[in-house]
Amino acid sequence: MDSELRTRILHTSTYVIRLVLLIPLIAGLLMVGAAVSPLSRTLADFRGAALAGEIDRVHYRTGDSEDWVTSLSWSDSPLSWHRIEGEFSDQEGPYTTTRLMADLRHTDVWPILKGTPSNDGPPPDWVFESPGGWWIAGPWLIAFLTMLFTTPRLANRWAWFWLFTVGDLGAIFWLLLEPRPLWRGPGEGLPRAKRVDGCSGCVLSILMAIVWGLTAMGIGRLVELVLSW
Repeated sequence: MDSELRTRILHTSTYVIRLVLLIPLIAGLLMVGAAVSPLSRTLADFRGAALAGEIDRVHYRTGDSEDWVTSLSWSDSPLSWHRIEGEFSDQEGPYTTTRLMADLRHTDVWPILKGTPSNDGPPPDWVFESPGGWWIAGPWLIAFLTMLFTTPRLANRWAWFWLFTVGDLGAIFWLLLEPRPLWRGPGEGLPRAKRVDGCSGCVLSILMAIVWGLTAMGIGRLVELVLSW
């Protein structure tokens, strides 16, 4: 096998791997975006869905008593989310975590319960909280480790570090742009005279996080409109 053929195989393999890693990350963005604007439901709707076994994921928060549920949203599919609006009580009294667990025992498939405290963890939360689980987190980790142990073309490692963590979308842009824009097909990495430094990368990551927040709201609203038709 000559060197030209080996180089072509290497470039093609790298291109395919980037595509394989990028697809689940984009799917994860859609799933997380759908959860941003859940459809409004009542406590009775949730209890009915739980009794019918139509729940596969639950997010909830508790109040100061750590037993009284103050916020609850659930999904019956990766892109279909609902949230209780109004009082967390009925004729049986306040809706507590004890009652929540009792209702969820009626489900055929035990859902993933996630207590969501007020002090959310560090970004990128969407990667590790996505319904896709390790199908989403795995590609993100692979891209992150690849960034750490290679020489980036567009920005140095510190800049990409901020884009991956604070910026939320760094992994997607890394797979799209490094070492060669994905839309250009397989081939050699394109040279760049000056790379983005760490300070500039930090500023860009903050702007990227704001863009992601607005994008997630847009995705959620779009999914809400489609599901309400």
